[in-house]
Amino acid sequence: MTEAGTAASSAATTLPEPVRQRVLTLAAHALGQLPATDIPAPLRRFASFAPAKRAKLSASVLGPILETDEHFRKLTAFEVRREHPELGDAVAEGVPVPAADPVEVAALAYLLRPDDWEQRIAAAAQVPVENPRADDEAVHRLADQLDQARTETRQVRERLREQVNELKAENVTLRRKLNEARQKITGLQTDLEQRTKEAETADERVDAARAEVERELRKLRTRITELEAVEHAARRTAGQERELASTRTRLLLDTLLEAASGLRRELALPPGGELRPADTVAGSEPEAAPVGRTAPEDDPALFDELLALPQVHLIIDGYNVTKTAWPNSPLHSQRQRLVTALGALVAQRRVEVTVVFDGAELSGPVQLNPPRGVRVRFSPAGVIADDVIRQLVRAEPPGRPVVVVSTDREVADSIIKLGARALSASSLISRIART
Repeated sequence: MTEAGTAASSAATTLPEPVRQRVLTLAAHALGQLPATDIPAPLRRFASFAPAKRAKLSASVLGPILETDEHFRKLTAFEVRREHPELGDAVAEGVPVPAADPVEVAALAYLLRPDDWEQRIAAAAQVPVENPRADDEAVHRLADQLDQARTETRQVRERLREQVNELKAENVTLRRKLNEARQKITGLQTDLEQRTKEAETADERVDAARAEVERELRKLRTRITELEAVEHAARRTAGQERELASTRTRLLLDTLLEAASGLRRELALPPGGELRPADTVAGSEPEAAPVGRTAPEDDPALFDELLALPQVHLIIDGYNVTKTAWPNSPLHSQRQRLVTALGALVAQRRVEVTVVFDGAELSGPVQLNPPRGVRVRFSPAGVIADDVIRQLVRAEPPGRPVVVVSTDREVADSIIKLGARALSASSLISRIART
């Protein structure tokens, strides 16, 4: 045990009884203000009690802990000083307080431990104890008052008992009158029920006739509604069929025109089908290289040739491109730079562009402003961007040109099997740089 602990224990064993009781009262009140983590385990069950009950039940445990646990005593002293700021500050600073109760001063000094705390406890011990004879007289006086109160209470109880008996007799009379009134009411109710049944019988006949008329009206209205619905459906179906046939015809014609135009460019056919004078001159002609087969994947010319295909869909592995082009930039900056550059590309070539980012790297909602014509998708939870790219390729109809930009070899191999063309990220980066 430390020297401070020895001194505290010695002082606690010699505390005057009034001082000890006041110390326990102050500490018990402060106990309810402390966090549970600062309360020693033996005292935690008393923390939720009311202050008076807490002081009474915890006294046997609280006193020894205050003597031995210096940290808990300091926490208790802090709360007590906060509850009694003026007197607590004066005691802590060693300022004499002649007008204050010596017992109160000694209790605060024991908890706050100023330099003169032992002298303040000794001063409280010198305070004379009240005269026991005066206490006895007060006890006798209070006993007389108690006897007088008991006598008055007994008299009041007798008066109340008499009033209760009178009320019981009145209650019996009222119950008898109530039974008589109930019998009269029962007779009147029987007569009323009989008359009501007669009226209900007449009403039922009227309701039956009215229901028959309404039934026929409903049948007629239902038939009219059915005929109107059939007419409306026929008109709507005819209009939808005409609109659908027109849309299909227009899409088919656009596809054929774009395919024919692309085929003419690939085969280097002349504008017209007739023979031109220059065609009669002999000479060897170069063979046109098939689009996307002989050029390397990172050739910018190959990228432009693929974008020239009719109805081409360009799908981009977002982070695969951005981490190659701008590896030192934050992810939000990479995303915005890519979609902004693709917006310029869409404005030039009028192609459909979809950028797929991996949603697993997101920590919250994404703030992104893609330009018009650039579709942005983040992979859902538990799904990687590679799988979303494969789903987009599978969603396209067979025969439509699909180009996927990704340096990931696994992605490239899988989408080639699905009929799409793979390009490296460097080809797109070169094209963006030129744009």
